[in-house]
Amino acid sequence: MPFGSPANWGATTEERRRAQPADTLLDGPVARFDRAVTVRAPAALAYRWLCQISVAPYSYDLLDNRGRRSPGTLTPGADELAPGDTLIVFELTEVDRGHSLTGRTFAKSEKLFGPVAATYSVEPIDETSCRMLCRIVVTSAGFGGRLKEFLLGWGDLVMMRKQLLTLKKYAERDARLGHVS
Repeated sequence: MPFGSPANWGATTEERRRAQPADTLLDGPVARFDRAVTVRAPAALAYRWLCQISVAPYSYDLLDNRGRRSPGTLTPGADELAPGDTLIVFELTEVDRGHSLTGRTFAKSEKLFGPVAATYSVEPIDETSCRMLCRIVVTSAGFGGRLKEFLLGWGDLVMMRKQLLTLKKYAERDARLGHVS
């Protein structure tokens, strides 16, 4: 791709090679985009913050939340997710409680973005830190697919970077304040 590649932001080589549940949700040629950040908070707390994306996008609120601010505190019950629940533009297909959320675009979203799958996960490093990751998988067949791959890849990079950094900020703040999940 010209201008470098939006395929990776922050993920290690090992994280990029690791299979994720989203890898199996789409047929045909696909492109994968990996995003990751280290969070200085326990994995359980980071996972709670990750689940907050069922409440709000935590990216650029003016663009993707109609100007409403994403909550700065944990929403009770937001981590009680199950397959069939909505996560931004995805319908959850798999929930590994305390670890990962996987989904595929629902019909309304597919009209805009085409088929897209995602796995958000939290991987512990030790008792006080973890990695927060997201893999996005998009179809990339033909010219239209490659164009979508290019546009969605760069757009997702900007939005997902902001989202992960915002979730990291809140999880680290709560860890410093002694809040537990």
